[in-house]
This record gives sequence, C-alpha cells and structure tokens, in this order.
Amino acid sequence: MGKRFLAAFSGAVLALSLAACGGEGAGGGGDTSGEKPSDLTIGVSMPTQTSERWIADGNSVKQKLEAKGYKVDLQYAGDDIPTQSQQVDQMITQGADVLVIAAIDGTALSGQLQAAADAKIPVIAYDRLIRDSPNVNFYVSFDNYKVGVAQATALLVGLGLLNKDGSKGTAKGPFNIELFAGSLDDNNAHFFFDGAMDTLKPFIDDKSLRVKSGQTAIEQVAILRWQQETAQKRMEDLLTSSYNDGSKVQGVLSPYDGLSRGIITALQNAGYGGSGSKMPVVTGQDAEIASVKLINDGVQSSTIFKDTRLLAEQAVIAAEAFLQEKEPQANDTKTYDNGVKVVPSFLLPVQTVYKDDIKSALVDSGYWTAEEVASGQAKG
Repeated sequence: MGKRFLAAFSGAVLALSLAACGGEGAGGGGDTSGEKPSDLTIGVSMPTQTSERWIADGNSVKQKLEAKGYKVDLQYAGDDIPTQSQQVDQMITQGADVLVIAAIDGTALSGQLQAAADAKIPVIAYDRLIRDSPNVNFYVSFDNYKVGVAQATALLVGLGLLNKDGSKGTAKGPFNIELFAGSLDDNNAHFFFDGAMDTLKPFIDDKSLRVKSGQTAIEQVAILRWQQETAQKRMEDLLTSSYNDGSKVQGVLSPYDGLSRGIITALQNAGYGGSGSKMPVVTGQDAEIASVKLINDGVQSSTIFKDTRLLAEQAVIAAEAFLQEKEPQANDTKTYDNGVKVVPSFLLPVQTVYKDDIKSALVDSGYWTAEEVASGQAKG
C-alpha cells in the first residue's frame, strides 16, 4: 500500500502530544530516556498477511518508527498462535525496548507478557486488546462499540428504516436479515456485536426486522479467524436452511469487508443481484480496496473506515512516550477491562462510507486513488 502511508500528518494528528508525566516509567531493560533512537528497537507483532489491512498496519508502524530513527523488528504470525508466541519470545530475548502487539488470540500471550514485564519492556496492545494479563501497559484502537453502532446504523439506512441523518425513514418492513460476527478470540468482535445489537434491538422488537434463521447470539454467528471462506459457507447454509421457502434475505450485518465478500459471493451464487433479484444490504469494515470497488459498483452497501495511518501514528506516540520514561496520553481509562485491569487507552474515531462518500473519505484523503477504486486493486 506504499505511498499513502508515507504522508506527513499535520494539525490535529501532530497535536496529539504526549503527557509529560514524570517519574519512573517502564523502559526496555531500564532507563532508555537518554538513548539515541538508533540504539533502541521496537518489536512489532502483527497477526497475519492474509488481510490487506494488517499488511498496511505493519508497514505503517514500521515506516513511522524508522523515520524517527528507531530500529524495528516487524513480524507477521500467519494467523498461527504458537508462531506469534515464538516471535514475541524472540523479540524479548533479542532485547526489544518496546513491544507493539496485535494479538491473534487476545488470551494466548500471558506468558510472553510476563517475560516482557520481568525485562521491563512496555507492551502496547494494537487494535486488539490483550486479555487476562496485568502486563498490558497501553492500548491504541478505535472506538469499537461505536463501530458496531455505525455498522448497524448503515444496515438500517440501507434498508430505509433510517435516514443518514438518523431520522426515521419511510420504509416499514418487516425485513429479513442475518447477522455475522467476528472471531470470538478477538476482543473487538464482542464490542462490534454489542454495539450493533444494541442498535438493532428496537427494530427487532417492533418486528421491523426479523432474523429468519433465529441465530442472534454471538456464539451462533461468529466466524473463526475472520475467514472469508467460512463466512461464505455459513451464508450458503443459511440460504439453504432458512430461505428454501421462496423468501429472500434483505440485509446482512457483516463486521468486516473480508466476510462481506464471502457473504456476497454466496448471495450471488444463489442468484441475488441478478435479473429481477435485488442484492441485500451488506455492511462491512476496514475500507479494503476490493470492497470499496463493490460499494462503488453498488454491490456492497457500506464499510466502516478506520484510518490505520492515524492508528499507527498513535502507536508511535505511545512507544516514544515509554522510551522517554513517560506515560502515553490516554483518552479512555474506563472502558477496556482486560479481565485483570482496566488498560489505559487511546481511541480514534471512525467514519461510515457509502458510495457517495468514497471520494471525500478515501480518495481525497489519499487513502486510495480513483484508479485503485475503479480496479479494486492496490497499486502498492
């Protein structure tokens, strides 16, 4: 994704200054505040390269840290928990001064985090909260509950039950919908689903919406590892089991663009979107280029844009604070309880992108080019 992550940030982003809280901080192996950036190493552990967003995140964090002179050890774990554990172990033994970790399984790294704490290495959880450990020093993410609210709202807007300004729409329903959630071992999946269900519940209660399959619990609708193929198979099974009577599904809550593409493939294979059969409203997240093209083409209804350039910037700000023996600035100290402690967090805003928003939100901001949107492929 290359050039778009090299853009300089000005104004509000650079204004996210560090809180100059003095005192003893947790530096890698001791006090690092007087050391040159070239003498310090940040370990960056990312979950997978199967999603373009994680490739972009890893590259963005690495580029921003290296631009400041730090050495960076960036590793991808291939969605394999033992591999990520081994990679983090190696970063610790090789003397990383700070760790930035996007966990595959938010409960699987307690041993590694204890080793990091013993070596006085601060740990920044990146976008996915690491659970069941007291040794998570900071969390950078988006407001994940609001992501779920935005996804459900986009579904309601697409169906006509709401207008984009939040006012009541002209549609009455009832509409048949189905629900999808992310991987149960990803803490974010629960926030997304809770936000969405809190938003949809009044419409389910008043019968404007009907989940025809009856599957409304997160355990029933979750997709392990956020796999596109698994989502496609589940949608195919839903169509076979719940829509074999001639009825149609009219909306699908999908929490991630990769799942959305699998869902859309299943729907298209079943004849949706063809002559005389309307494509259901399908939501998404991450503004992946293949899905942005689908939105532009009128196939997918929306996506939630989380500007990972800003997330990478915030991870760098937090890492530098720890290296200077300071505490990073948090804007949320209540929400993210990992089962052992409430982790100080910095949460970034999100934006819903419909077809009409692609140019202003994604092209004009330099995230994607018009050519990439037209082709559905990143040029790199």
